[in-house]
Amino acid sequence: MSPLDIIAGWERLDEGGPEERACFGMVTIRCGSKLLSEGLDGFVDCRRDGPLVSNYHLAEWLTWNWWRLTSEPRRQPETADWAFSHRLPTIGEGYIWPNITIWSDLERTCLLAEPSRKQGFASFRSTADWTVVLPTPAFAHAVERYVGQIQGQLRARTVAQTNLDRIWDELREERNDPDLARRRRLEALLGSEPDEAVPAILDQLVEDTPKLGLQAIDEVAADPPTGRQVPGFRELNEIADSAGSDANPADAVRLESLVSLPSSADAPAWKRGSVAAQALRRQESPGHEPLSDERLANLAGVSGNVLGERSSTSSFSFALDKSQTKGRVVLRSKWRTGRRFELARLLGDRIAVATGERLLPATRSYTYRQKLQRAFAAEFLCPFEGLTAQLDGDYSDEAIDAAANHFDVSPLTVRTLLVNHGWLPREDMDQDLGVPAAA
Repeated sequence: MSPLDIIAGWERLDEGGPEERACFGMVTIRCGSKLLSEGLDGFVDCRRDGPLVSNYHLAEWLTWNWWRLTSEPRRQPETADWAFSHRLPTIGEGYIWPNITIWSDLERTCLLAEPSRKQGFASFRSTADWTVVLPTPAFAHAVERYVGQIQGQLRARTVAQTNLDRIWDELREERNDPDLARRRRLEALLGSEPDEAVPAILDQLVEDTPKLGLQAIDEVAADPPTGRQVPGFRELNEIADSAGSDANPADAVRLESLVSLPSSADAPAWKRGSVAAQALRRQESPGHEPLSDERLANLAGVSGNVLGERSSTSSFSFALDKSQTKGRVVLRSKWRTGRRFELARLLGDRIAVATGERLLPATRSYTYRQKLQRAFAAEFLCPFEGLTAQLDGDYSDEAIDAAANHFDVSPLTVRTLLVNHGWLPREDMDQDLGVPAAA
């Protein structure tokens, strides 16, 4: 069985356009043993594997939103524009769709199926309550198979070329053209539809890619500052020179070559980040004790004064390497615990991401890389084994605050660690959703 299957089962429909009639039937979305599309049929009061819809509309929606579904992370707070490109119920067209939300963190794709609210009679009400995560290429392959099935049904029903065929052909051309695919991905990261991003911003990101690094530019694009121009190579250099601190990339600690980290395809970002932090603590032998400012700065290859108060106009923290032995580090937070956390994030990026690019950004987005950074920083500054010993079974606000003071981190960092390890309920906290695809 494939990691994800989207399958149409054909039924008869006597009204609507030729595409709608040809592709009418039940849609089933399954990931391993998890049925994400199931619900209750309101007419006959029984369970169905999926609703009766025109699969043509779903295939069109998946094709049109391809770049945003495969390249745009979850937004906090969520906007209406984001929802229309990531939530199946927004397809509309007179049908009730499975209550599924889809997004990518640039490495893995999450499908979140939630029960629909009970609001009077409905022809179909989603009851699935599953979260599945799979490598983004596996999601892309599932969409390709599904669109192929719909196109085959259209031809079998002698429906001539349709809008779906046109936009699918355009998508294939875009994916096969490296330059155009690059622009489409950047548009999606910026939260824009094809050809709707601000041209000057898009051109700047493309121009800066050779100077700062392809993956770094992806991270910058995924965190566009509200009401401001996305910072480019020149602005980042100016900020680094005026508000940054000296750094020597060669002095930053590295993990020993024998240390093996789980791959992004097999592990959620928080797990990979935590494993890297634990490995570094074992290597550098600080046990489970708090890290001093001086020790943290030395490990990151910067001077201790980087953690002192300093104003920055940057919308995110970053390290900018100007050579193998010279660079600048800019920390955004005004608070000491925040600056410690940001510096630890940049250290984790060098260790567990290691792109070799000049720019190492620590942004507010929810890409795999940024979630990995946060997990590394939390575990490295506040090792979980030491934290549980400190708390000794007391998870009250007072105990969490005391533990945060002990490890020199924020109470939010402590709570996040407890949530990631399953010791506190997740509630509304941002989650990495590390559920195996076919568990």
